[in-house]
Amino acid sequence: MGINNDKPSLWKTDVAKSVDMYNEWFIEFAPEAFRTTRIQTTTDVESALHSTDNMTNIQPAIIRQYPEILSTLRMSTCPPLAVDRLIGLAGVPNNLVKSIELKKRIPPRMNPSDVDQGLSKIATIIAKMADPDIFVWLERDETPKESQIYRAATIVADRLCGAVANPIIRNAQEKRQLSAIKTWLETRGYNLLSGNDGTYFNEMPPGTFSFRMNVPVKLEGGVRSVNIPVDAVIMPMESRKNDLPIFFEAKSAGDFTNTNKRRKEEAVKISQLRTTYGKKVQLNLFLCGYFDTGYLGYEAAEGIDWVWEHRIDDFALFGI
Repeated sequence: MGINNDKPSLWKTDVAKSVDMYNEWFIEFAPEAFRTTRIQTTTDVESALHSTDNMTNIQPAIIRQYPEILSTLRMSTCPPLAVDRLIGLAGVPNNLVKSIELKKRIPPRMNPSDVDQGLSKIATIIAKMADPDIFVWLERDETPKESQIYRAATIVADRLCGAVANPIIRNAQEKRQLSAIKTWLETRGYNLLSGNDGTYFNEMPPGTFSFRMNVPVKLEGGVRSVNIPVDAVIMPMESRKNDLPIFFEAKSAGDFTNTNKRRKEEAVKISQLRTTYGKKVQLNLFLCGYFDTGYLGYEAAEGIDWVWEHRIDDFALFGI
């Protein structure tokens, strides 16, 4: 018998309450989360400006030494350049730019002369397209004032944060969800395990829990094993030896479209867990936000159950 996945008559009511809860949180806390990130990003941008003499000396050696500044440089042009657009304009290898953007490093196996040539082309494009409305000193051939540098840094930081707004909000919401689970469990006598104590998920003592724990699963017919992260791993108080903990994924969403794009993620994860540990393994969801009946029906068909954050006491129905 399910907890919520077998009660479709309640789904629409719960969806409405979950949307209301998410929106209330978003209005109250999302601007703060965004501002906090923007403050740090502004500091990072100021550092990048300093390393390029405030956009007056964009050299390939600077990008080689500080590859993390490339995203700042892309947002400093008019118009701002997406990764693929920069690759096309500069005529550089795809892996050069994407390695710098995603891994913050020069591709280690790339020919050094090809790297130098590529970075030179990138620097030329950035210098040519630097936005004079942001870096007002470029066309005036004058030393910028501190107030001008700060203003430019905040504009570029806004562009950077705007490009990753959804991840910023999602990360803030996930932290809040895990905090809610922690409070609920600790109130009932559960203890949080340190992620560094070396305890494996299947060796957790009864009455303990952990966050973002790696769980090994088998792939490719059992030939290869990889770790998959699970948001919350809980070993119930009444667990016996060799019992598996209960797994939960914290999920939040600010629109219905995005959830339907992501709904296969949990199906893949539970399939991997069942293949490795058997059909008794429990992977459930902790939901807050825009999860419509189509999403819920898909997850229910995969044997996945859930707890709504607005009814967090449903955790107890899982034997926790």
